Amino acid sequence: MTDRVQGQPTPLVVEPFDAFYLREFRSVVKLAYALSGSQLAAEDIAQEAFLRAYRDWRRIGQFQRPEAWVRKVAVRLAGRVLHRRRLEALAYGRLLVNQRPTVRQLPAADADVWRAVRRLPQRQAQVIALYYAGDHPIAEVAEVLGLAEGTVKVLLHRGRHTLAERLTSRTEEQP
Repeated sequence: MTDRVQGQPTPLVVEPFDAFYLREFRSVVKLAYALSGSQLAAEDIAQEAFLRAYRDWRRIGQFQRPEAWVRKVAVRLAGRVLHRRRLEALAYGRLLVNQRPTVRQLPAADADVWRAVRRLPQRQAQVIALYYAGDHPIAEVAEVLGLAEGTVKVLLHRGRHTLAERLTSRTEEQP
């Protein structure tokens, strides 16, 4: 962009990384926690996402919504963590009959819901975590995941429907 008065380029104002980090860190940890089910993993995921942003802050800081970029990285990292956790569970299962690695539990009130969310197909779980745990509007969820808004709405609908069926059947089975 050039300044019309003097013909000099006007530098883009980029928010300092530390201010960005302080403003966004908690919400990214919350999102990662909803997807991973582990506070420790969530903090690691958030740290890694912010580290990647920091390394290229000159470019990423100029994005219209750098927080969406960081959330997208966190969602992808959480997916890798869950995939790795599943593979490890299978390996442990082969080694130790009927024993599974323990994962730090969510608060009792939410544990069943988020456990059911993590059993959904990955994209549905990501959409639900961004929408409900992250309190992000559909447009932002679409941006973070690189999907069309209509696709996000369909995934959200399917995820809610599956959760309702699973959680309802579970409560009906209990005495």
